Amino acid sequence: MRVSDFDFELPPERIALRPASPREQARLLVVAPGAMRDLTVADLPGELRSGDVLVFNNTRVIPAALSGHRVGRLGTTPKIEALLHQRLDGRTWKAFVKPAKKLIAGDRLRFGDLEAEVAEKGEAGEVTLVFAVTDAQLDAALAVAGRVPLPPYIESQRAQDAQDRADYQTVYARHDGAVAAPTAGLHFTEDLMKQLQDIGIQQEYVTLHVGAGTFLPVKAEDTAEHKMHSEWGEVPEDVATRLRAARAEGRRVIAVGTTSLRLLEASGLEAFAGSTDIFITPGYRFRAVDGLITNFHLPRSTLFMLVSAFAGQARMREAYAHAIASGYRFYSYGDASLLWPAA
Repeated sequence: MRVSDFDFELPPERIALRPASPREQARLLVVAPGAMRDLTVADLPGELRSGDVLVFNNTRVIPAALSGHRVGRLGTTPKIEALLHQRLDGRTWKAFVKPAKKLIAGDRLRFGDLEAEVAEKGEAGEVTLVFAVTDAQLDAALAVAGRVPLPPYIESQRAQDAQDRADYQTVYARHDGAVAAPTAGLHFTEDLMKQLQDIGIQQEYVTLHVGAGTFLPVKAEDTAEHKMHSEWGEVPEDVATRLRAARAEGRRVIAVGTTSLRLLEASGLEAFAGSTDIFITPGYRFRAVDGLITNFHLPRSTLFMLVSAFAGQARMREAYAHAIASGYRFYSYGDASLLWPAA
């Protein structure tokens, strides 16, 4: 399919730079067969029924954005910006670096008191970094030297501050490893989750460590030519068993976020632990998920392609046009939608 088929015009003022407060007061566009309704996330309990299963991604965003410089070669110290995106072992990360052209294998980089060596240089600004400390020591050093990697469309408009460390994290985050938040989950508060539990909504947790590839533009002209970056995920065996049981009983499984959906579809509701680069476009046959809660995504993005595959390309164009005209807020800190597939 042509990538241009997933383009649309978004006025800059529709891009959210701060989340709604309180979180559940974000708007919620319900897109169901033959109808669209404007609600808020606080209304979600009324849109679900007892026995439904919500599947959340409990990854935790780490301070993966680093600023520093190269040391020890030619007497120069060019500034370096690094965004960690995939952990390979206790001390080794793949990262996107700017300016990558100034680096070669063997270069040493310093980010505050944290040092790393360039072990390998890949394509499109990607390098492999081996840090001088490992495991818990590295995690502690990153907490000091790093910052939360806000999306480029936010960082280009304002400076990051302390509030972002709380805002850009779900209340149920448990497992360190993401460099981007599973943003649909940002709308949920502990009170809302208790309300959902009280009306019989089952809550399950999977883990997908969202990588920086989620921010990368699709440069190909045809979707068949686009290569997805892989991300590590896990569906525990007990969770997979309960989800299969729910579907066998005719209960709905609803993914909270495209990250949860991609992992469930990659696993086929079987126990899973490993990397996935699943790329979902219109024509894909969904086998694991009955509903989707998600934010509003970038034009020409893999995520807009995914929601178009799930709810129908024409319906999603109509929904996004309605959202833009009605003042919905877009992207990571923006409003939400509840999508049901076409009948």
